[in-house]
Amino acid sequence: MNPVTPAHADSLRALLSPDRVLTSDEDILPYSFDGTAALKVKPGAVVFPKTSEEVAACVKLAREADIPVVTRGSGTGLSGGSVPILGCLVICLTQMDQILELDEKNLTLKAQCGVITKEIDDLAAKSGLFYPPDPGSMKISTIGGNVAENSGGLRGLKYGVTRDYVMGVQVVLPDGTLTWLGNKCVKDVAGYSMKDLFIGSEGTLGIITEVLIKLLPRPQSRKTLLALYDRMEAAAETISAIIAAKIIPCTLEFLDRTTVQCVEDYAKIGLPTDVEALVLMETDGHPAVVREEAEQMMQLARAHGARDVLVAADEAEGARLASARRNAFSALARVMPTTILEDVTVPRTELAHMVGFIRACAERHQVRVGTFGHLGDGNLHPTFLTNERDHEEMHRVEAALEEIVNETLRLGGTVTGEHGVGLAKKAFVRRQLGEGSYELMRSIKRALDPQSLLNPGKIFDL
Repeated sequence: MNPVTPAHADSLRALLSPDRVLTSDEDILPYSFDGTAALKVKPGAVVFPKTSEEVAACVKLAREADIPVVTRGSGTGLSGGSVPILGCLVICLTQMDQILELDEKNLTLKAQCGVITKEIDDLAAKSGLFYPPDPGSMKISTIGGNVAENSGGLRGLKYGVTRDYVMGVQVVLPDGTLTWLGNKCVKDVAGYSMKDLFIGSEGTLGIITEVLIKLLPRPQSRKTLLALYDRMEAAAETISAIIAAKIIPCTLEFLDRTTVQCVEDYAKIGLPTDVEALVLMETDGHPAVVREEAEQMMQLARAHGARDVLVAADEAEGARLASARRNAFSALARVMPTTILEDVTVPRTELAHMVGFIRACAERHQVRVGTFGHLGDGNLHPTFLTNERDHEEMHRVEAALEEIVNETLRLGGTVTGEHGVGLAKKAFVRRQLGEGSYELMRSIKRALDPQSLLNPGKIFDL
């Protein structure tokens, strides 16, 4: 593979315009990393196309020159998926930011890949509609990045993840071909479901430039509760009891003691900082159903050891209580120079054990970890608070993470529930998938991208 040269940069300027091609060190520095700690590599150039056709033209140029391509949105990824490789071409899609259509009759929305996720839900809300996926970065992450990573979010327990709402995608293939996959039809079984191949592919198979997504009628009512616990086991038992009662809330989130302390220091919500666990519960839907489910969840929480249950009186107070969870990462990130947000998922029955294991692991390796996550779907975010310049401590962090991953796999879990594999998890993915599944993935990559042009080195090495 070849790096971008001045001649290549001139060709890119001719394709786009001089102001949409960056090559100077100071200009490309912000595009040498994403939201993943301790990973930084300098690209050769960064370009900003505004149309799918311009993306295709850039890919064709790169292919002819054998230049690797890394695609990027807002750079909020947490697995190193948009970290460049040395000298590569970064195609940044943030200027492809137009919502192309809101179809209220078919309950769909079509957007360019660079549209901010929250803007989609805000526009849908004006028509009484709802885009459920809500990754923690929804105020800054792009819909194209969400699709490429198959992002989750706080409402995943009830509403699912990004994949569940993608009806169609426009994709630039590694040879520069522009293709549309999917349609507005609710039912369609004509051939392979090709769009699903690209959802969650992390930019390794094609570049997603437009997205057609499904919307839902907006819930009429919502109720937010915050339960406080002196034992983590009691919090996990409450979650199991809620699910056993056939209640599927839109949100079941938790924070451990370390995270609660950091959130309160940061956001001043008024949380007690002597709790072992805090559980955020939200139900939405018809007002009568919401009232009933909220009452049931409150009773179940108290029956399973909650010290107290706070119930939001109105939507504003609900947003304040929910901010305890939504501020978790920002609050933890203030504590130390480096914040490593991990992402493992285990069967829900193993949650209490896994949270205890993470705590014990942190003590064994003398590292500081705050744990929060989606308790309702088993997705945990152990977050290491460290300093990447302290090499000895970083070795201890790596050893602790290795133990956490090993225990996750032993319990039948996955090394990533929503952040993707990228660079950060590719050392573990083969162990999870096994040889057959792992080689099948690699064969698909080789078939679609024989030059390994797109995001090479991510997920696996060819």
